[in-house]
Amino acid sequence: MSTADSLGAGRAGPTAALLSSHEFDACALQASPTDLLRRSRRVRLTLGAVAVGLAAATAMAITVAGDTAPGSSAPAPAADSAFTPAELVRTPRQAWDNTSRVDFTAWPPRGSRTHDDGLLGRALATWAHPRAGTRVRRAPATTAAAPATAPQLLYAGDVADRTVVLLYDGTRLARYSEARAPAHAAELSVARTDDADLTTAAAVSLNSGRDAARYLLAPWISEASVRDLVRPDVIARPLRTAKDGVTQPVPVGSAGGGCESRPVLQLRSSQRIVEKHSFLLADWGGLSPVHLTHIPLPGQGGPPGRPREATGSAALLAWAHTVCALGSPGNAGVRSVNAWDFAEQNLPDHGGTAVWSCARADTWSGPGDVTVTLRTSRDLPSAPARTVARARSTAACSRFGQNIAATTGWQSPGGHWYVLAAGSRAVTRLSVSGDVSATKRGRTLDLPVSHKPRTRVRATLATGEQVNALGSR
Repeated sequence: MSTADSLGAGRAGPTAALLSSHEFDACALQASPTDLLRRSRRVRLTLGAVAVGLAAATAMAITVAGDTAPGSSAPAPAADSAFTPAELVRTPRQAWDNTSRVDFTAWPPRGSRTHDDGLLGRALATWAHPRAGTRVRRAPATTAAAPATAPQLLYAGDVADRTVVLLYDGTRLARYSEARAPAHAAELSVARTDDADLTTAAAVSLNSGRDAARYLLAPWISEASVRDLVRPDVIARPLRTAKDGVTQPVPVGSAGGGCESRPVLQLRSSQRIVEKHSFLLADWGGLSPVHLTHIPLPGQGGPPGRPREATGSAALLAWAHTVCALGSPGNAGVRSVNAWDFAEQNLPDHGGTAVWSCARADTWSGPGDVTVTLRTSRDLPSAPARTVARARSTAACSRFGQNIAATTGWQSPGGHWYVLAAGSRAVTRLSVSGDVSATKRGRTLDLPVSHKPRTRVRATLATGEQVNALGSR
């Protein structure tokens, strides 16, 4: 009996006839009335899911459109894709004096054009969807996408030959500026500022001039001055600030490889927040100036490894040597730089003493770069320290990388070459291999060599763990 015959023997009526016919297709759907009702419900559910997906895709497209490259022409956004001036958050003027959160959320709106709805509307529309020809600048690891909630207005006014609006959405600063002639030639700069605090939310650059910059200071700043980092023995000079918090122009550090001057802001917080608290901020090309700190040599007071404000004499001397070794990082998204003097060493051949320092630049996005330098007591205060090593995206010299060592070749005043090495306070032994081999207990080492050495140094910690020295060749 064939397969069709066996099926027909077990089933009666039209079904058996259909199965035995030549037109039977096993892939064809034969639906009863109840099947059709079930299919109808499934179709409605499928169409609903597709509609939800299309809506989500449309919303994503609008968000991505705000993060376009400068000068690109993206599809026109929906009419309500930008917030209106009436929706802007405006913090009361004295909020900073009555809050435990001292950051950008405590800034009131300032400037002469905080009620210029035309200007504010253009700023909001540009952030939501930059027009073709708008110059858009994004700090590293920052998106220029439109804010998800109505941003806070920090400033709107005229600065030099441009009109500036400063907005804050809780994690980012956006600076919109337009030229007065030709009208509305616009720029938009966006930078991360998540977890800003009393120091990193103390000032914002209102313009991007090459020779000078104006800043908007936080409402809790009671005193402002300018000092030159490469001249640590010259006192800071007062910085005039308008009633709306905008400073007079501040010179920007010399461009290129020169290091004749490195002006920085020295600010003091109001006593209503903290007593006798002054700190340094350096302009490195971003919207927010970089907070400078210092950790002195071990044994020079205070708990080990804790950064402190770089306003004392030892900190200013360390930064005078360090700042020019770092160069000009530009708008690298740097939040703070800490100069850690981790070791001191007596140099052979009447070379004086040397201080090993690790300058760590932490970014708003998390990763940090380090520059290890060596300065000697024979150097002038304004002389750049000798760069020993650099490392990118590393935990070294942070609270997660407190055990370090470094090495370099050094030529004494008498013309003799040495291998120098030093480690942080947990280092107990240094081992050298390469052009010369030796092991020495302690945190510092110097070995004579006949020429500029190529060596590798490993440091042993009190725990027995070993680390490679930065600068090993």
